[in-house]
Amino acid sequence: MKLAVVGGGSTYTPELIDGFARLRDTLPIEELVLVDPAADRLELVSGLARRIFAKQDHAGKITTTTDIDAGVADADAVLLQLRVGGQAARNQDETWPLECGCVGQETTGAGGLAKALRTVPVVLDIAERVRRTNPDAWIIDFTNPVGIVTRALLQAGHKAVGLCNVAIGFQRKFARLLEVEPGQVHLDHVGLNHLSWELGVRLGGPDGENVLPKLLAEHGDAIADDLRMPRKLVDRLGVVPSYYLRYFYAHDEVVKELGTKPSRAAEVAAMEKELLEMYGDPALDEKPELLAKRGGAFYSEAAVDLAASLLGDGGSPVQVVNTYNNGTLPFLADDAVIEVQARVGRDGATPLAVPALDPLYAGLIANVTAYEDLALEAALRGGRDRVFKALLAHPLIGQFDYAEGLTDRLIAHNREHLAWA
Repeated sequence: MKLAVVGGGSTYTPELIDGFARLRDTLPIEELVLVDPAADRLELVSGLARRIFAKQDHAGKITTTTDIDAGVADADAVLLQLRVGGQAARNQDETWPLECGCVGQETTGAGGLAKALRTVPVVLDIAERVRRTNPDAWIIDFTNPVGIVTRALLQAGHKAVGLCNVAIGFQRKFARLLEVEPGQVHLDHVGLNHLSWELGVRLGGPDGENVLPKLLAEHGDAIADDLRMPRKLVDRLGVVPSYYLRYFYAHDEVVKELGTKPSRAAEVAAMEKELLEMYGDPALDEKPELLAKRGGAFYSEAAVDLAASLLGDGGSPVQVVNTYNNGTLPFLADDAVIEVQARVGRDGATPLAVPALDPLYAGLIANVTAYEDLALEAALRGGRDRVFKALLAHPLIGQFDYAEGLTDRLIAHNREHLAWA
């Protein structure tokens, strides 16, 4: 089995490598290719990756290349984890929206749109290269904004499934609180990428006992604190929202907060510098503790599980993924991309049935999906007017003056990445 990781020079990669090493019986990789245009980062990351494999007695071969075509050739699966423009572009995404009084965040709002515009054309180019070299390869997209990027891939006819670590993070957290093995926890996870809710927490499988009321009663304070939301909000909802819902439920508070501290991108850039120095230490043969603060917790377990199910019989039969709606949420078009529990196998992902949703959730899902429609159109076709319409449609923006100001700023800060600008 051969896997390729595009964006293999990311400081995330040792988390992925650690999972590949620990879970080699689930996903028996014979060759792993790390692909990245940054040869200097690639050398540091791959050196640590080989040492991790060696320490854990993994027999797989790790190779590197800056050539995408060579890297993805003959791969059974290609995992995308790239960031177009790097942390510098992310820093802009998190700062210039604040000038208009809107949330500055890398995956939602105006910053999220900027990232989609930079990313979709690049990802589609990579996917075409994969299709030319091996049309049967699966593409696993971990690149944000995952929902929009996955939809672009699927609409272009690629074999693709989107992946996020939010659901597995909740699963592991709830398992600890319940004092059970993670595999015993099944989530009624519904929504879009970075716009989702845990409507139920079931023990044993999709039809198991719903213990969410018990979790909220016994651990509501801890859950609310992790979400950085008021306990009374979580209690009134009776569900657990993704922490990304804080940008919607406490927008003005978050904008005020973000304006008083360095951007997350600035924090991550400093962390990445320190991590890369660590990776260069020939004595280091495990992922450092600092990597946990970088983000992406349990990313490796989720990636291994998904790849194992798509390529064989080693993964869990039901997983939370991003895939076509196909009637699952009847108020959305079939080709909308949703994030729900799905049966995953060699033929891809098929969403499980979802009960009728409360309008409180369905309305916001429909609104953000409409924005994503317009965002993808802007990413594929370009043009100031398409960018403006996408911004105007986003529920975190929605006002003419805001959308006008944000459009000009988005284009000005991203001109080098937009072929049409």
